Amino acid sequence: MLKTYRSATRVLSALMVAGALVAPALAQARATVALDSAIFVERATARSGRMLEPASRLSRGDRVVYVVTWTRQAGDGGFVVTNPLPRTVYYQASADENEEVSIDGGRTWGKLDAMRLGSRLATPEDVTHIRWRVPALVAARGSGQIAYSAIVR
Repeated sequence: MLKTYRSATRVLSALMVAGALVAPALAQARATVALDSAIFVERATARSGRMLEPASRLSRGDRVVYVVTWTRQAGDGGFVVTNPLPRTVYYQASADENEEVSIDGGRTWGKLDAMRLGSRLATPEDVTHIRWRVPALVAARGSGQIAYSAIVR
């Protein structure tokens, strides 16, 4: 199902996502990884309550779901996927609770509930980047997906 929507969302993805980056988890590990992303918008339905549909037009307050698909093409070891958030959205949650966030442009990382901005706790609106560590054991599967949600500002 995801492959069907990739081409339809490429233009929107280019407008809204600065792009995910991949880095080796360890200096000696070298994994070559390809990334692809798709954007969906959550819509209310009379029958089932909520459903995801390919994002073709977004409005303020829309809940969007980003799906980053990774495919390891060569190498071994784990890697890190880092995704800068567009300024047009604010972070909500990740499907994988092992994500780390940055509130300062990627200089420091941690769990959102432990991050501070000055004297106050950071909020989802403060998140500038999200990253996920894909361990070697998971990377050995060859492919996977990471999903997170955001709200259009």
